[in-house]
Amino acid sequence: MDIRTYPDPVLKAHAKPVENIDGELQGLIDRMLEIMYGAPGIGLAANQVGVLKRVIVFDKSPREEGRDPAVLINPEIVVGEDTIRWEEACLSVVDFSAEVVRRAQVTVRGFDRYEKPVDMEAEELLAVCLQHEIDHLNGTLFIDHISSLKRALYKKKLKKREKET
Repeated sequence: MDIRTYPDPVLKAHAKPVENIDGELQGLIDRMLEIMYGAPGIGLAANQVGVLKRVIVFDKSPREEGRDPAVLINPEIVVGEDTIRWEEACLSVVDFSAEVVRRAQVTVRGFDRYEKPVDMEAEELLAVCLQHEIDHLNGTLFIDHISSLKRALYKKKLKKREKET
């Protein structure tokens, strides 16, 4: 299982809701956490590893010491307030970062890996991370939130890199 990179079509696909939390899904969650931390990253959506299921993994304390891994199954943003500008990058968008405007505080609802309902409030980096990963499940990349000029420059950079290899 590898991280898919832009322009892989799976990154633009909509993930399907999870209907059954079983051993196969538990294995996917464990593998996604390994991949996320190995990358290293602070969040990963199932689309990014080629699986079209509504599952995200993330670190609840990405800037603090140690790890605080979490998972949300069938996550949805139920409340978003204020805005924040944040320099984002993505494991699926290689060698590129850009400032994106997102909600500064969000409440996200979903299920944990044990089928327990979860309502999570987040702000700043964690709020940005959750929005970024939920976007993946909807087939949206952070580069879809930037200007068409910046996006075109990134695509040009990718084509140049392809020609060099």
